[in-house]
Amino acid sequence: MRATSHITRGACVALLCALLGAVAAVAPAAAQQRSATSSQAAAEDRYYRLITIPIPEGVVLEVGGMTNLPGGQLGIATRRGDVWIVDDPYMEAGTQPHFSRFARGLHEPLGLAYRDGALYTAQRGELTRLVDRDGDGRADRYETVYSWPLSGNYHEYSYGPVFTPDGNMLVTLNLAWIGYGASLAKWRGWAIEITPDGQMTPIATGLRSPAGYGYNLDGELFYAENQGDWVGSGGITHLERGDFAGNPAGLIWTNEPESPLRLRPEDVPDTGEPEYVVAQRVPGLKPPAVWFPHTVLGISTSDILVDSTGGRFGPFAGQLFVGDQGHSKIMRVFLEKVDGVYQGVVFPFREGFSSGVLRMIWGTDASMFVGMTNRGWASTGRAPFGLQRLVWTGEMPFEAQKVEARPDGFEITFTRPVDPASAADPTSYAIQSFTYHYHHTYGSPPIDQQVHPVTAVEVSEDGLRARLQVEGLRQGYAHEIRMSGVRSAEGEPLLHDTGYYTLNRIPAGERMRTTSTSERPTVAAAASRNESGGGGSVAGAVATGAKRQTTIPVGWNGSVDRTVTIRTVPGMRFDLAEVTVQPGERIRLVLENPDDMLHNLLVVAPGAADRVVEAAMNLGLSGQTQHYVPDSQDVLFHTALLQPGTQEAIYFQAPSEPGEYPYVCTFPGHGITMRGVLRVEE
Repeated sequence: MRATSHITRGACVALLCALLGAVAAVAPAAAQQRSATSSQAAAEDRYYRLITIPIPEGVVLEVGGMTNLPGGQLGIATRRGDVWIVDDPYMEAGTQPHFSRFARGLHEPLGLAYRDGALYTAQRGELTRLVDRDGDGRADRYETVYSWPLSGNYHEYSYGPVFTPDGNMLVTLNLAWIGYGASLAKWRGWAIEITPDGQMTPIATGLRSPAGYGYNLDGELFYAENQGDWVGSGGITHLERGDFAGNPAGLIWTNEPESPLRLRPEDVPDTGEPEYVVAQRVPGLKPPAVWFPHTVLGISTSDILVDSTGGRFGPFAGQLFVGDQGHSKIMRVFLEKVDGVYQGVVFPFREGFSSGVLRMIWGTDASMFVGMTNRGWASTGRAPFGLQRLVWTGEMPFEAQKVEARPDGFEITFTRPVDPASAADPTSYAIQSFTYHYHHTYGSPPIDQQVHPVTAVEVSEDGLRARLQVEGLRQGYAHEIRMSGVRSAEGEPLLHDTGYYTLNRIPAGERMRTTSTSERPTVAAAASRNESGGGGSVAGAVATGAKRQTTIPVGWNGSVDRTVTIRTVPGMRFDLAEVTVQPGERIRLVLENPDDMLHNLLVVAPGAADRVVEAAMNLGLSGQTQHYVPDSQDVLFHTALLQPGTQEAIYFQAPSEPGEYPYVCTFPGHGITMRGVLRVEE
């Protein structure tokens, strides 16, 4: 999760862009799609309905792990150290579910699994087997299956277990955070495999915050990662024995005899080139199978759940559902293998959950149980924790069911027949590619953006497929595919009209016979490859001017009336909830960011905090290059977006009009809790 806390969730994901002539100012499709979260959730509710499971008063159900138990019960581990058994979670007869405590006193368990009459959970420092020997519904034996060392760093989360196909257990170990990700204790940053009798084998490293992982229907393992140091954006990666997934911190243990790889930290170049490029010369480095654009499709990727329902949950059998803790929603991923390498497309699926989505499991009726928490890991869902159930209503949504790569473009399969005229019109689609820096810096804005004209479209006779001829596909890049002009045979727009396809391999094969007669337009790159700028900000420049004055103004004669220092603190908060100044005072405001996430600070007009936070969320792919500062008259003064462990001072004159001027961090997902008030009074 992030180097911070979205379950460690150091991170987060981004939105999208506009085109030609001004590709540099990218304004994404997802921004329009997101303009009204409540209306989108209402539209989704027609097909996938949310049911809230009531939680008894006094039960703090900060879900860390969930599993199915015999007889239709649920087992739930909480971050507070309890394990609860939930009877009648389906409430089929209109009854209330019953919660009974099975175990207590655990150290922040972040996973739960059941096998052969016992529950297994990963605590901070061990994999534990919980057994009820006398059958009274309470664990009376807590057995250590395997333990690992801890340094004591707060960021050393441990996740799992997940059972392997052959009956062993996988556990993933989060890196510590000391201003950057660090492996302060052995095997931190690794996935490890543990047998039921306690034998451990390290499997792969390069993991930073691996809160979610699971298998597809072919028995292949994938894990979810969040933006952070060495991670430009979130995504999912196909993980095999001996893989290096990108963050070098765990490589310090590759000299150990059990290590399946010998790569060393010094073997990883810190050039800022795209990860795909670096992987061509660093053996074992495996880029993501699918990138999730930061803040467009979440900020804090969590659990992975394969649709094993055989169509009982709708038209997405075999695909992966991936949760997001910070944005309280779930994405959907279609994967394919090209030349033996996984790649695929990610779409939005369902938003509007009551808290931060951390765990998902299937119910016996092919509904999805979703366990949530947000303490210290702020989420768009305002509840501190929750348990909800997602049920397919049986109505077929009009969606892009899957996208497959072709030698000269993409083929899109729809869940329902399309209107042939709209689907065959090349102007119904817009495609652009982008990638990210691979470097030690925390995160990356999208870079090397390029528009790709759709020059021809062929629609199948049954109306379920559209093959797109696309100019200039780029291997190793993510491709935003917008389908805003496509309509169903009944005239409906797509429920979600934008997906992101990561093209790790361009397949060989037959090309479309239709060729373009149009003149190829000039394509502009929308982002530069600048490294992080001064003052600890992320890549990309924010113009220094009246709203962001980083040097003392000339007319102030070298002096200020007041210096105010505000620090970020864990849990996405500022240490000062209120600052009082006098009208017209010359202020030096220092933002210090000792936290493990990116933060900024904007002083805004009275009553404008929510509007500014929403505008920052809608910046899309251009958000990080703009430091999540929207172009709005409501923004009075602001800092840059600061890297962990950095600070910046800005200078401004306090408003002459007395009143309450909110200040807020507008990094997506932070503005809910990260607020204060600049009080101007005589």
